[in-house]
Amino acid sequence: MEDKLNVGLIGYKFMGKAHSNAFQRIGMFFEPSRKIVMKAICGRNESWVRESAQKYGWEGYETSWEKLVRRDDIDMVDITTPSNFHKEIAIAAAENGKHVFCEKPLALNLKDAREMLKAAEKNNIKHQIGFNYRFIPAIQLAKKLIDKGKIGKIYHFRGTYLQDFIVDPQFPLVWRLDKEVAGSGSLGDLGAHIIDVARFLVGEFDRVIGINKTFIKERPLVERMTGLSGKAQSDAPMGEVTVDDATIFLAEFKNGALGSIEATRFANGHKNAMSFEINGSKGSIKFEFERMNELQYFSSEDEEGVQGFRLIQATEGIHPYMQAWWPAGHVIGYEHTFVHELYEFTEAIAKDRHPEPDFNDGVKCSQVLEAVDLSIEERQWVEVDSL
Repeated sequence: MEDKLNVGLIGYKFMGKAHSNAFQRIGMFFEPSRKIVMKAICGRNESWVRESAQKYGWEGYETSWEKLVRRDDIDMVDITTPSNFHKEIAIAAAENGKHVFCEKPLALNLKDAREMLKAAEKNNIKHQIGFNYRFIPAIQLAKKLIDKGKIGKIYHFRGTYLQDFIVDPQFPLVWRLDKEVAGSGSLGDLGAHIIDVARFLVGEFDRVIGINKTFIKERPLVERMTGLSGKAQSDAPMGEVTVDDATIFLAEFKNGALGSIEATRFANGHKNAMSFEINGSKGSIKFEFERMNELQYFSSEDEEGVQGFRLIQATEGIHPYMQAWWPAGHVIGYEHTFVHELYEFTEAIAKDRHPEPDFNDGVKCSQVLEAVDLSIEERQWVEVDSL
């Protein structure tokens, strides 16, 4: 087995920076089976991508993703571009024998997602989608508690993802507000994370029905993107917002559990409030991302008179991934989720095992997203497996 894994990263802004940091940290805190080599980063603007390569620690850069995926010295391609590039890059990388990691949502629509999965399977490459919240130690602990039957039969899942960064009507028309580039708005960007966590912890969706709203119909055209934000001239022309600002939907899972999911970018005061609660016959679990090191757990089997939600600090060595980091009680943050997921993917490549979540999970998520959109259009329940 080769002792090195050469990585090519496509994208250098918000997610590109997060992934670059993760590749830097894997060898520092974990013991990877193959040395991670940050071979090349790719972006269209040469001056910006050159600067990113130097700043983030990449050996070199490319301005053409087509050239990057054809390079013989690249083993793995990591895609952190806007959603409209995912399909073309992933399929080309797979056809060139590269293992592929792709950020979520997997594609602009279900059809494209299925084509990406087909290409990955046909070319026998490792593939993973970037549902990083699965790799939070507290959520991994929730999974263990559920699998051990600690909360019994699941009755309810309530998930919300609340942000407020576009409440200002003068916030510019960034790519996340353009359906042709992003695929969808709050549902596909934020709701996809909640959908994946629900599938991970509860199980598969059976049917859904939803409602959505675009509160601000037009915004100033963006001049330059900076992370999630952007800048526009004071006299910039206006452009149409073509995605949802907020989506709420009800769901029934195949195991009989009921679900409600809300995703919005108009929850004033909430910066990145991803949270969920799961209620079962023997107990409940609560999680809030803005307190991501904590998990709340209730057991109805505790002694009467002292029952109540207990607060678990998931920062001890016994908790998933925490042994690699700091002593108990020393918390970790958002950036660590990317270290965990990319460590798992690179280990799957090195040890020839199947990574999770993979492109099939991306397809399953896209199936729910499309079912929600169809239910809104038709104003009726839609069975997820009918798509």
